Amino acid sequence: MSQAIPTIVLGGTGYVAGELLRLIAGHPHFALAGVLSDSQPGERVAHAFPHLAGAYPGTAFASQAGIEQLVTGHARPAVFSAAPHGVSAALIDRILTRAEAAGTRPHVVDISADFRYSTAEAYAAVYRHAHGAPHRLREFTCAVPEHLRELATPHVAHPGCFATATLLASVPLLALGLTQGPLFIAGVTGSTGSGRKPVEGTHHPLRHSDLYSYNALVHRHIPEIAECARAASGVTAEFAFVPHSGPFARGIHVTVQAMLKAPAETAGVIGSLRDFYAHSPFVRVNETAPRVKDIVASNFAHLSAAANGRTVAVMCVADNLNKGAAGGAVQWMNRLFGLPETAGLTAPAPGWT
Repeated sequence: MSQAIPTIVLGGTGYVAGELLRLIAGHPHFALAGVLSDSQPGERVAHAFPHLAGAYPGTAFASQAGIEQLVTGHARPAVFSAAPHGVSAALIDRILTRAEAAGTRPHVVDISADFRYSTAEAYAAVYRHAHGAPHRLREFTCAVPEHLRELATPHVAHPGCFATATLLASVPLLALGLTQGPLFIAGVTGSTGSGRKPVEGTHHPLRHSDLYSYNALVHRHIPEIAECARAASGVTAEFAFVPHSGPFARGIHVTVQAMLKAPAETAGVIGSLRDFYAHSPFVRVNETAPRVKDIVASNFAHLSAAANGRTVAVMCVADNLNKGAAGGAVQWMNRLFGLPETAGLTAPAPGWT
């Protein structure tokens, strides 16, 4: 592609938006055209994200009116939404409506939960409010990139960070018919998963050197995981999920445990995982236990497994801001524009974080 693709980021001051801006700055085909912040229009991006000052020294946040003008002024822009749940749908709907009137054709990747469910009723049952644009649901597909080779919609909803790691570990077990009964998941996430606004769960003196569970068996990602797993594997499965808050900023570690249908040992399960992800450049299956430090700030996910004949455990680590949010969204946008799936995403993890 000879010309840079104008790229727009919505919801521009949160951690995920900051990670999107970092990835766009190094992308060979996407060029930032504008970034929306209703709360800070006119403020410099570098003020909100000092670590991005070298990439965006003079770039300022735009208002919604300015973003709408950008969308209508480019024939085929890329639009990423990092706006909050319950806000993103109406915002995207307004932008798409303006684009349709102007004859432009943006592709949208939404990182919120607003387009992850197939019906407005399913969304409302989880988030306890009406969907902001139910007529747009049919225009979005929700899946992990590794689990869907062909897209039938112009836009994508990227699963959440816990969902991404859980699905990468669970879908092969279901699709290959290896397990029976419910899948039990224990997941640990870094503090950035709670967002930028300080709350008790992310306050450093409380979270440092501590580990605790929350929303055990009732976390709102459970229905999302089940729906995406069914779409990817063709199997309806029960998930029992216990999330935990970890004493680190970035990364997710998930362990999925289930009963095997037929006796299997560790080497066989690892071999099955490797075959399943043989054509997935960002998923690596190792014999050794995966470690969060090996994937932080990268778009890679590492998996391993253990089996004792009756029970299997699959472990997955992924970065919650990258593979579980901004990086996965860029991976999808690459595909929507017919670019190499790996474009702008192959930088390795920095290590020793």
